[in-house]
Amino acid sequence: MDTEGLQVAEKALWVFLLHLVLAFLFVAILYTLFVSADSDPLVKGSTPVYRFSSLQSAAVLLFFLVLSLSILLSETTTLFPFPSEFFFFVASAGFALHSSTLRSSSTVTSGIQGKCEFLASNVSAATAALALVLACNPRIFVADLALGASVCLQGLWVLQTGLSLYVEAFIPEGCHRLLDVAYGVEGSTTCDLEDSRLRALALLDLVFVFHVIFVLVVVVAAYALAVKFVGIRRFGSYEALPTSSLSEGNHVQMKSLVKEMQP
Repeated sequence: MDTEGLQVAEKALWVFLLHLVLAFLFVAILYTLFVSADSDPLVKGSTPVYRFSSLQSAAVLLFFLVLSLSILLSETTTLFPFPSEFFFFVASAGFALHSSTLRSSSTVTSGIQGKCEFLASNVSAATAALALVLACNPRIFVADLALGASVCLQGLWVLQTGLSLYVEAFIPEGCHRLLDVAYGVEGSTTCDLEDSRLRALALLDLVFVFHVIFVLVVVVAAYALAVKFVGIRRFGSYEALPTSSLSEGNHVQMKSLVKEMQP
């Protein structure tokens, strides 16, 4: 496949992924709004803090929905002719908002849920910092690679959070799901003893480290496969050459030109 055909295929894949992201974000917003309006306090909770945190999550998801839609329109139409730096800056603001929301929610909740949200807020903060770096200089390959890895880590940690909070087989020993949150209890799990709670928090830290190692291995393996089968396109260095080297090169070229002009 030639270079032009490869670029067309990459753009088609990118547009397809944007449509997929928009669909998932829309479903997530509907689900969050539905859960926040559920009136069954024995299953999902209906306290004011729970409802406000759910609405906060829906607002953050709406932010990313608008951002994804803007990127899609920029790729397929001429309505948003913004450079990539602008979208990286907006994405950085969105991840910073997501981190702030998770951090404030972790201070309200306690136990396993608060720990999961605190770790997720750190990942979001790192993602926001990487997106800001790319907004300043999109050509930094390491930051671009790290941004993709951090987004993957966020997805894996959301999955782990759901398993640790709502699946009995993954809830740490000595902890169990709450059956009644109608009286201001803002957590989905609780631990009977202090030792069990500390053990569960330490176990979450260990699992988070395993997730980081797994993402790192996957990113390195994917990069190695891409280098092996696709290769690296080298565009040269962006640094300016030393003045002495430029002068010497010009001098050699002028001497060659003079010799050719001589009879």
